[in-house]
Amino acid sequence: MRVGSLSLGRDGWAGFVVLIFSSILFLLTIGLPEMPLVPVGPGFYPRIVLGFTALMGLWLVVADYRRKRLTNPLEKVPAPGLHGLVRRFRDVVIHFSMFAVYIAAMSPLGFRISTLVYVAASSCLLDPPRSPKAWVRVAVLAVLAAFLTFFVFERYLAVLLPRGRWTSF
Repeated sequence: MRVGSLSLGRDGWAGFVVLIFSSILFLLTIGLPEMPLVPVGPGFYPRIVLGFTALMGLWLVVADYRRKRLTNPLEKVPAPGLHGLVRRFRDVVIHFSMFAVYIAAMSPLGFRISTLVYVAASSCLLDPPRSPKAWVRVAVLAVLAAFLTFFVFERYLAVLLPRGRWTSF
């Protein structure tokens, strides 16, 4: 689709929509009242997430525009067959399934353990470790992600995270 001289594909339009909605929601968080007894107000975390999401939407628009400029518009790319679509979306389905298991595991295992396992499993799915050094990297990333996230939310932002029924941890 063309808008003036700007030609965007499906990815570009998706990024544009994300950019617009994230920016609108970001602006709405500015009007939230500040809490006098808490160092961080209720809009702090949403502003971080929405600001990052808006930047990623902008990045998607720019990347799609640059890709469109660099490719030959007369060159036809064949549509993937059913096998190609299944292969393309297999990892997406696996990641969403892993996230659903992560959310379900949070109640019995608690935030720290379920986050550690989820980050390790996601890392292995994205980039399967092929050496002992890569396995150490996965373990360090999982431990740091789980415990730093816990520390920031539980200690700094005073957000209570789930404790496990089975682990009390």
